[in-house]
Amino acid sequence: QVQLQESGPGLVKPSQMLSVTCTVSGGSITTSDYAWSWIRQPPGKGLEWMGAIGSDGSSYYSPSLKSRTSISRDASKNQFSLQLSSVTPEDTAVYYCASGFRIPADYRGAYDYWGQGTQVTVSS
Repeated sequence: QVQLQESGPGLVKPSQMLSVTCTVSGGSITTSDYAWSWIRQPPGKGLEWMGAIGSDGSSYYSPSLKSRTSISRDASKNQFSLQLSSVTPEDTAVYYCASGFRIPADYRGAYDYWGQGTQVTVSS
């Protein structure tokens, strides 16, 4: 059973960088066939796939966010992380990490495992 747990800052100021980390247990991010994704859900809106990292370390990004997004991993800790630069209040959302075989995908059924999500608010 794969388990994912997000951790993040809670509050970020406009123009700063948002960083969230997903800790994975029960499966390896370097040997699993899964793509490890970041998905967010702004208040009152639907899910938005942001990007993913594969077991070989290749990264994939949503075209609309690519210029501001970076996904990396720490294999020794079985973690992968999202960095989003130049944030605005429109980046306020619950940020989820998830594992699945199909990317990009903006619906829950596309993923086998989800974290519980972490709320990130962008405000001065």
